[in-house]
Amino acid sequence: MIEDYFYVYASERLEDGFRYFVIPRRSSEEIEAFLMQLSNDYEVSLKRRYGELVLEIRRQRQDYRLNLILFLATLATTTFFGSMFYEEPSLLGGLAFSGALFFVLGSHELAHYFAARKWGMKTSLPYFIPFPSIIGTLGAVIKYRGAIPNRKALFDVGISGPLAGCFASILVILLGLQLPFEAEGEEKIYIGIPLLFEFLAKLIAFEGEFIHPVAFAGWVGLFVTFFNLLPVGQLDGGHVLRAIAGERAEIISKATPFLLMTLSIFFGDLWLFWALILFFFALQKHPKPLVDEGLDGKRIAVGIFGYLLFFLCFTPEPFRL
Repeated sequence: MIEDYFYVYASERLEDGFRYFVIPRRSSEEIEAFLMQLSNDYEVSLKRRYGELVLEIRRQRQDYRLNLILFLATLATTTFFGSMFYEEPSLLGGLAFSGALFFVLGSHELAHYFAARKWGMKTSLPYFIPFPSIIGTLGAVIKYRGAIPNRKALFDVGISGPLAGCFASILVILLGLQLPFEAEGEEKIYIGIPLLFEFLAKLIAFEGEFIHPVAFAGWVGLFVTFFNLLPVGQLDGGHVLRAIAGERAEIISKATPFLLMTLSIFFGDLWLFWALILFFFALQKHPKPLVDEGLDGKRIAVGIFGYLLFFLCFTPEPFRL
């Protein structure tokens, strides 16, 4: 069957499948349809390595134990650090913060998951990442397996997470700003206020000096939306820009870390830290969709709206102790 679509000039047996070195025989549309059909039963990957086109076909493996372990570990860390926002550590307060944060991050990742499934792309469930920090996590990721069928799929998968995560953040902020909270003690965290957060606070006439940890979880969601929409590598913003601009997106991807380094001159070393991380994302060349054709006007308009949210979620000085 493979020989109907590719000329195979070399092959290797893998532990759980086969690797073929191929030259296409059919049009990109026919190959896309074939690979999508094949991915119903196998894990399929078509990539270019060192100038050669490599097709990998592996047995499907579904093991959700790691997802569950990481979920429980992240639940524990976010609850613990959320409870520390109170003068007397509060389990219920920690669970409220953790639940709000999981709602935001989970909405983001599940939107990616369902968008990928819509296009027949193989993807994992979210892997939450526990981390001993002020919020108890580094967020969550999902793994994509196999080829990207076209730019429309790339765009839909990329933009869905930030849009869903931002909407979830708005709901959490509106709820959190209406919850009473009094900060006690000397240790406080001062956060920069994005334009979207400021608008929501004015919308419900919030006048307090301190916000409830649930509202802070929503603030974190806005920052995650901003960071993920940065047009770099395989971040969500990198997917969106690659879908809109094609291979020209690589120029912006490599320039963005330098822009963040400029921010560090005026607003502190935090931006330098993020810039160094983004350098690694920028070095990763974005995988090319099987059908690399332009987007329709509707998706371009949604993309412009997404980058409007990018600016509305930005604050030059996110937080200081």
